[in-house]
Order: sequence, then structure tokens, then C-alpha cells
Amino acid sequence: MTEPAVPVTLASGANDVVARPQGCTNLKLRRLARVVGRHYDAELLAGAGITAPQYSLLSQVVHAGPMRPSDLAQALTLTPSSLTRNLQPLVERGWLEVQPGVDGRSRLVVATEAGRAHRASAKAAWKAAQLDLNDRLGPELVAQLHQILDDCTRLIESR
Repeated sequence: MTEPAVPVTLASGANDVVARPQGCTNLKLRRLARVVGRHYDAELLAGAGITAPQYSLLSQVVHAGPMRPSDLAQALTLTPSSLTRNLQPLVERGWLEVQPGVDGRSRLVVATEAGRAHRASAKAAWKAAQLDLNDRLGPELVAQLHQILDDCTRLIESR
């Protein structure tokens, strides 16, 4: 099945080009996610001893406060196994704790003082990775990428 041609506006401003989607969207997005993830991991691991997914998890809990694991997974669009895999090292290092919830059956993920302090120091490494990526891609392309990703997420989740 041939994909329909669609008009596209290029970064140069030209809009007379007709494009057809080429290749697998899933493959292309996963490839980009891996490349970007490695970029952030290189900065964060070197500068703060934490991976990008762990930094996101720690930041979410520091920012939002105590959260049930299911809410944390949903906020970060993680599977339960991905949450467990990334949560465990943070608990072992004393940056997060899993405490009993209000009803005794539930649990809450809570940032410790050490976790808040480490997140603050890791933020510099995250910012360095962010600025380097912005420099490599250029601010216009990064802004377009963010808009496209937000639009795609909204459209896919609305179905």
C-alpha cells in the first residue's frame, strides 16, 4: 500500500515539496529516542552518576511530591517493569523511599533529603545535555520537534 503524498513546509520555508512517509515510524522514533537517550546518559552519568530515566523519575517525585507507583508510572508513561527497574537503584542509593500509603495496602514513592540534593546537583548535568543538543540541532529545529512530538502525542492519545 502506497502512502498518500502530503504537502510539507521545509525548514527553509519552501512549501512546494510533496513527501510520502518512508520507512517505519516506530523504528525511526525508537532510533531517535535511543540516540537522544544515550546523549543525555553520557552527560548525566559522567556528571551525576544517574541515567536519564532515573533522573526523570527522581525529578518527577521531587517536583510532584509523594506519589503512588501507579501514578508515577502513568506520569512518565512507564510500564510497571520499567518503573521498578529505574526505581530500585534510586531507593538503594537512598534518594527515594517507598513508604506505606494511607490505607496500609498502597505505597508511596517519596524523595529523601539526599534525593532532593542529588536532583539539584544532577540538574546541571541535565542542563548541559539539553544545551548541547539544542546547539547541535539548532533552536528552530528543537522548537519544531517539540511541537511535532506534542501534537503527535495528543493525536494518538485522543483515539
